[in-house]
Amino acid sequence: MSKTKLPLNADLVGHVFDPVDVSWTQKDTMLYALGVGSKPADELEFVYEGKGPLVLPTFAVIPGGRGMAGAMMNVDLRLEMLLHGEQAFELKRPIPPNAKGKVSGKIVEVWDKGKAAVLGIESTLEDADGVLLTTYASLFVRGAGGFGGERGPSTDGKNAPPDRAPDVEISNPTLMEQGAIYRLSGDWNPIHIDPEFAKLGGFDAPFMHGLCTYGFVGRAALKGLCGGDPAKFVSMTGRFAERVQFGETIVTKMWKTAPGEAIIQGETAGGNVVLSQAKVTFKE
Repeated sequence: MSKTKLPLNADLVGHVFDPVDVSWTQKDTMLYALGVGSKPADELEFVYEGKGPLVLPTFAVIPGGRGMAGAMMNVDLRLEMLLHGEQAFELKRPIPPNAKGKVSGKIVEVWDKGKAAVLGIESTLEDADGVLLTTYASLFVRGAGGFGGERGPSTDGKNAPPDRAPDVEISNPTLMEQGAIYRLSGDWNPIHIDPEFAKLGGFDAPFMHGLCTYGFVGRAALKGLCGGDPAKFVSMTGRFAERVQFGETIVTKMWKTAPGEAIIQGETAGGNVVLSQAKVTFKE
């Protein structure tokens, strides 16, 4: 008998999912690094165990995302209508290449956008040494609005880039097979690899995972703001503004706005903003 799922409405706010066990090894962290574009020529320490491996800070979204997976397993959602809205994480210490822990997820907001609904989930990952990281994710569910809930606050103007040239700008090309690699880190949504499934969702073809784009931008911020040292990277937040097509180049622009803070923005080489309202905090 199939499990009855919870209806998507404002009554979900405060719902806590059962903690789930998570674990990963250096093979997982290296595969993730390859999935978000790391190259041995420039980032050997992230893709080769003989030099570490170090772990990209944005890997936090992989184990932390298990809280979001709890929502998808327990709430009545149509997978082909699901888009990632926003993503944030905060690190309490650098992520180890091999670890075990538990993730607890909680629904913190549900907004009715009329033709769509937005679901916000916070997750906390603890290992043997205490809290390792926290994450926040929002899911934009097309066709799921109209249940009579509040529309939610506007985020217009949040983390807007200063009206000047960026302090740092880094470009990274994506591969045509980027989605096929990235999905092996655990995001199995077929909309990113199966043309027929993508068409069910109203798209012409598969496209990059939002979190893959997020990883590309985070990699650039790690290099441009932290000198490639994960121990200096504290937090990152951003909103998925547009899809990236496989093979496009992602340009990450960074504006330092205060000690240990920078507004960042991800764009395609053609100037199309793909990650907006983004900010990174770091140790100088």
